[in-house]
Amino acid sequence: MLKLLRPAVTRVLTPLGRTLARWGISPNVVTAVGTLGTVLSALVFYPRGHLFWGTVIITVFVLADLLDGVLARMTGADGSAWGAFLDSTLDRVGDAAIFAGLIFYFVLRDDVLLAALALFCLVAGMLVSYSKARAEGLGMTADVGLTERPERLVVILVATGLSGLGVPYILPVGLWLLAAASAVTVCQRLHHVYRQAVHR
Repeated sequence: MLKLLRPAVTRVLTPLGRTLARWGISPNVVTAVGTLGTVLSALVFYPRGHLFWGTVIITVFVLADLLDGVLARMTGADGSAWGAFLDSTLDRVGDAAIFAGLIFYFVLRDDVLLAALALFCLVAGMLVSYSKARAEGLGMTADVGLTERPERLVVILVATGLSGLGVPYILPVGLWLLAAASAVTVCQRLHHVYRQAVHR
């Protein structure tokens, strides 16, 4: 579903990308601004309980993840090794901030269980990304599993935003689903890499 939506979102962002290209703004600047906006929004809005508006603002900045790709193609920077490294690294920073904001939110409300669950989702998500990067560094692949980063972001942002609108139980349900899916994905990638390693 997300792969189908990506071209449509890219078409919407293309005019903005053209404008930024004319202004001489680089894709790396867009990446950095998007990450900074995500971090500040998550750590300011979520702990205070502003789950809906925090999610709306975070979503706007997360779209920079698509915009920097559009801009890179327009400016001829597509495929830059430094740009790819920076984008992947700052993606982890943004993800960590989103879950850190939620952890603070739960801790301030003495909900230790959901704080621990959000922490588990954060760690599992990092393991999903790390397992793929490490496998590729060893000359293997690990592009399998239930949840990539876009799916994880959709689940947590939709659940958090709806919770902010007063939908009952949606955030705990989203966290439990995300925790289970992330754990399964880590196991799938471990198995996939193991099979490649033993058959070399």
